[in-house]
Amino acid sequence: MTTALPALTPTARVLAWCLHLLVAGLFALAGLRAVATGGPHAAAVIAVAAAGLLAYAGGALLPGVRRSRRIAGWWLAAVTALWLALTALTVDGLWVAFPLYVLQLHLLPRRAGAVAVGVTAVAAIAAFAAHREAVTVPGVVGPALGAAVAVAVVRGYQALHRESERRRRLIEELTATRADLARAQHDAGVAAERERLAREIHDTLAQGLTSIQLLLRAAERVLPDRPET
Repeated sequence: MTTALPALTPTARVLAWCLHLLVAGLFALAGLRAVATGGPHAAAVIAVAAAGLLAYAGGALLPGVRRSRRIAGWWLAAVTALWLALTALTVDGLWVAFPLYVLQLHLLPRRAGAVAVGVTAVAAIAAFAAHREAVTVPGVVGPALGAAVAVAVVRGYQALHRESERRRRLIEELTATRADLARAQHDAGVAAERERLAREIHDTLAQGLTSIQLLLRAAERVLPDRPET
């Protein structure tokens, strides 16, 4: 049984499209730089960048990725594999690591997402060191800092989203409670009006019957002495 991802709010939908554009732009940038520089692996870089762009676009547009965590996980694994191939060919592929962190934290379970981010950061550091043929401070700090920022941003957004959902549920419960209270007050008003009408009808009938009874008693006293009446 697969679990569906939570529905996107309007704000989250805008952020998701920004992330899509960022990933697409970074893959395209790597391919365009390979065309411009014409390095030894230019053709391979262009092919892998195009494959990564198509794979990402296909997953972002397919509804199955949003409906199932399992499908989203397989799609993310394919995009990650293409990213690894791209980083092995060119240092320009390392820029895709940051949006990849965000995707891993969002699509994977909490612990699996953190592990995936750590592995991706280590892979980015290793790829940068391989391209520069040395382990440098920027090559270590850059991917690590990017991973830390991604974790902080995504966890913060998820906390805000949970708080927003909690407030939304409270507002819905308050609205439902006010509606129930309004219905109860209306029912109480109807019952009170019915009771008032019943009391008035009862009092009117009681007064009328009492008057009739008094008149009958008076007639009983008068009529025996006045047969003509």
